[in-house]
Amino acid sequence: MSNNLADYIIVGAGSAGCVLANRLSKDPSNQVILLEAGGKDTSPLVHIPGAYSLLNRSSMDWAFETVPQPHLANRNMYCPRGKVLGGSSSTNAMAYVRGNRQDYDHWASLGNVGWSFEEVLPYFKRSEGNAQADSLDLGYHNSEGELHVSYNLGHQTPLAEAFIESCDAYGITRTQDYNGASQFGSGLFQFTIKNGVRQSTARAFLHPVMGRSNVKVITQAHVTKLLVEGDRVVGVSFSSSNGSTTELKANKEVILAAGAYASPQLLLLSGIGPKEELATLGIPCLLDLPGVGKNLQDHLMIGVSKYVKGKNGFNHGLKPLQKIKYGFQYAVNKKGILTCSPLESVAFFNLDDLSLPPNFQFQFAPIHIGPDLDAVDFYNANSYPKGQDGATILASMVCPESVGELTLSSNDPFAPPCIDNHFLEAEKDRESLIKGVRMALEVFEQKAFQEYVNGDQRISLRSTGDEILQHIYDGVETIYHPVGTCKMGIDEMAVVDPELRLYGLRGLRIADASIMPRITTGNTNAPTIMIAEKCADMVLGEAISSMSRQQVNEG
Repeated sequence: MSNNLADYIIVGAGSAGCVLANRLSKDPSNQVILLEAGGKDTSPLVHIPGAYSLLNRSSMDWAFETVPQPHLANRNMYCPRGKVLGGSSSTNAMAYVRGNRQDYDHWASLGNVGWSFEEVLPYFKRSEGNAQADSLDLGYHNSEGELHVSYNLGHQTPLAEAFIESCDAYGITRTQDYNGASQFGSGLFQFTIKNGVRQSTARAFLHPVMGRSNVKVITQAHVTKLLVEGDRVVGVSFSSSNGSTTELKANKEVILAAGAYASPQLLLLSGIGPKEELATLGIPCLLDLPGVGKNLQDHLMIGVSKYVKGKNGFNHGLKPLQKIKYGFQYAVNKKGILTCSPLESVAFFNLDDLSLPPNFQFQFAPIHIGPDLDAVDFYNANSYPKGQDGATILASMVCPESVGELTLSSNDPFAPPCIDNHFLEAEKDRESLIKGVRMALEVFEQKAFQEYVNGDQRISLRSTGDEILQHIYDGVETIYHPVGTCKMGIDEMAVVDPELRLYGLRGLRIADASIMPRITTGNTNAPTIMIAEKCADMVLGEAISSMSRQQVNEG
């Protein structure tokens, strides 16, 4: 492979990029270069599930923030993104959630041929190596894919089952598989964890193929510009950690897989986006594409906590002597709380009618995240109450109406982008979170959980709507699921077509969460991996993409 020439250049070695590198390099005649702005995933903190909290605001995190949010008391919301091989799959909470049938059927109804649930399901299954596949509906699962998925049964608190029983008693009935025929119900989370070790896309898809002679992975490579000749994107320019600049050319395609923040940022820096915005920063407009950076969506969560009796949660494990104990336990036999995500159980339901498709999510964590109405950093061990275990239901708004945008803060490619989600701008979003908090409190009141409760937050079922709203303002956080900023579609604000090709220029596709026209109902890592799988087939000209290409061209 030439040092500066490949068939395919993939920008971003994250959840999508690692999958693409694996699939596109399967044919030894395809020369693939994968670029990652961060470093290698050699830190043990990446691979220990229980070290999750230590990755935020580390050297492996872009640690973005939003601009002040007017409808959230002008708070700057923390927006972590992985800056390491594996991207955010190396730094996330490892939950495996596909969303539901209605999510993808809605995408298809917008003119995105080939993206209905039945059409994307094979791509979910292709990646998945589900350890419980034999006990689940095999029509929805696969046991032989590269990405290990399982219930984390190695260590489980009794609080996880108490939450499920309480949801069941409340009417959110128990489900064995929210990634199956129906998303509705309460049950254990499915995780990308295997034998106590995080299964990032780097570990599952990239490392096994890095020995291929046709794959080249370059870390510490911050892509600053797309190279355009005529009507075609022909390559990229990137800056190395030593300050040197390198240009790479692609014989076939450049594929952006840098995520919902970096992909639109790179387009804008390259002169592709709304002409008026580019002009204000002195960036010559190569292609006036008004949708770039628009349609930004994310999920929000607010914690509702209870103290619990005994050592039934994770808080006690944060004491110095306990940390040593659990660290030794993990090092010797990969057991104990360090094998766990901070999450355990989950519920999906509809806030207004439990018989309708889900529009809300409870994420259950066996951790108390702070007393009373104090705003705390959920994943900062120093902020947890000392000496008493607890439990938290994260009331999670997964169908937001508020839509934001990403713009450039300057024409400096190393400056963070300007992120404005317009969080809680829509009144319905505020109403949904208030209602979700009340439902979480009602779940905690069920008999199965009352056996453990040993104290309360100030917030309770007696609280007024205004008091709950203040609790939300103080403690709400994004769930770190940004999507939509290079949306797929056929309307004038679409950035890519249903084959993920950039409108207006040849030679470039985008394959990451930025292409979602509408955010999915739940955690977004699994859908991003699916997008990469489907993109690989499109690039390689598989039959399913050839059909959609013909339909798009005829349209």
